[in-house]
Amino acid sequence: MLNDPFSDLRDIVTDLDTVRAVVGDPIGPVLAKVLDHLDDLCRDFIAQSPFIVLGTVGGDGHVDMSPKGDPPGFVRVLDDHRLAIPDRPGNRRLDSFQNILSDPSVGIIFMIPGKPETLRVGGKARIVRDQALRESMAVKGKVPEFALVVAVERVFIHCPKCILRSGLWEPERWTEDHLPDVGETMVKHGKLDVTPEQLLDMAVKQGLLELY
Repeated sequence: MLNDPFSDLRDIVTDLDTVRAVVGDPIGPVLAKVLDHLDDLCRDFIAQSPFIVLGTVGGDGHVDMSPKGDPPGFVRVLDDHRLAIPDRPGNRRLDSFQNILSDPSVGIIFMIPGKPETLRVGGKARIVRDQALRESMAVKGKVPEFALVVAVERVFIHCPKCILRSGLWEPERWTEDHLPDVGETMVKHGKLDVTPEQLLDMAVKQGLLELY
C-alpha cells in the first residue's frame, strides 16, 4: 500500500460545509450565469479565441489537460448545443483521445489574448471523421484527420481575477524563465541516450514538428 502523500498535513478538509463556513455562499448572479447552451455572447467569444485548454479524464481516473491553438475561431460552433475542435498533428500520444474513449466527459477553457475573462465549457465528447466537417476546418489546405465534437452541457464566463493577479497579458510583468527548451527537457526527464540535437533530427524526420 502506498504511503499517504498528505499524512504530514493537518486540518485536511473533507466536506463542503467546512469550506462554505469560511468562504460563504455565492450570490445569485454567479449561479444564474451558467447556461446549458451557446448563446450569441459565447459564440462571439469562441470565434475570437485562438487558444484553449482541453480537460479529459481517463478510465483510471487520471486527469489530463491539453493545450490547443490555431487561428482565432478554429473551434467551430455547430449549433447552440455543439462545438467541434479540429485535431492537428501533434506528438501522437493521443492522451485526450484515449481518455475520451473511456470517459466522454470534457472541460474546456477558452482564452483570448489581452482579455481577462475566460469562457468555460463542459460536456460530453465524441471523436469523429465526418468528411464535410473536417474539410470545413482545413488550414493552409491541410484537412484534419479527426475532429472532436462536444455536446455542451454547461457554459459560463469566468471572472477576470486570476488573469489580473497573474499579469498574464502584461508584457512588463513577463520575465526571462531561464528554463531549458522542450528538447533538453525531454532528454533529461526521459533519461534518453541522445542529444537534444539528435532528438530534434528524429522529430523532423518523423514529421512531428509540422504545424499542419
